[in-house]
Amino acid sequence: MPTAIILQHIAAEGPGAIADALAARGVEMRTVHAYAGDSVPARMEADALIVMGGPMGVYDADQHPHLRAELQLIGSALAAGRPILGTCLGSQLLAAALGARVYPNTRKEIGWYEVELGDAAQTDVLLAAAPRRFTPISWHGDIFDLPDGAVHLARSAITPHQAFRHGKNAYGLLFHLELKRPQLDTWMTAFADELRAEQIAPSSIIDDADRRLADAAAVGAGVYDRFAALIA
Repeated sequence: MPTAIILQHIAAEGPGAIADALAARGVEMRTVHAYAGDSVPARMEADALIVMGGPMGVYDADQHPHLRAELQLIGSALAAGRPILGTCLGSQLLAAALGARVYPNTRKEIGWYEVELGDAAQTDVLLAAAPRRFTPISWHGDIFDLPDGAVHLARSAITPHQAFRHGKNAYGLLFHLELKRPQLDTWMTAFADELRAEQIAPSSIIDDADRRLADAAAVGAGVYDRFAALIA
C-alpha cells in the first residue's frame, strides 16, 4: 500500500478533501501534528509528502523550530523524486526549499479571489482538466518568487504566482481547494482577530459560502484525485 506523510501546522488546517482523494486511491496516511509536538521525520521514507497551511511564516523558524525540519524533509522528498503537494504555507515552504524568496505581499489575500491558470496548466497533469478561471478561497499574507526551474501554473489579480510545479510531481498551490464548510466555520472563529485587523467583513466570506465551496470542491476533486494517482 502506498504511503503519504501529511505535515499539519495547526488543528484548524487539516487535509480535508485531500485526505478523501488519498483514501479513495488506497493511500495510507500518516499525519505529523507538528503543532502538538510530533517529530518531523529526518528523511523521506514514504511515497509522498503533503504539507498543509498555517498562520506562521517560512521565516518564523525561531518561534517554530519544526519548520527547519520540514524544509529538510521537503529537500529529501525532492531529492528522492517523491510526489509533493504544498498548500498555502506548504507551497511557501516548498518554494523556500527550492531556493525561492518568500515574503509579505502588499496586502493579505483573504476571501474568494479568482485564480487564472497559465498556459502551462493546459497540459499539466493536475490542472489540465480544471477551468481556466475558478474562485477558491485564499487566506495568506506571504507570497513567493517562482523557484528556479519551476513552471508557473496560476496567478490572481494581486498574487503573481498562485501555483507552480517543479519537476514532474512537486506542486505548490497557494489557494485552498480542500476546505469543507465545518472547516471554514472553524477558521472564521480561529482567525477572527485577523479578519478584524484586516477590516474584512466575515459576511464577505460566509455569504454564499456553500455554493462557493461546492464550486471549488468540484475543481479540487479532480486536482487531488490526479495527485493521489501519482502516488498510487
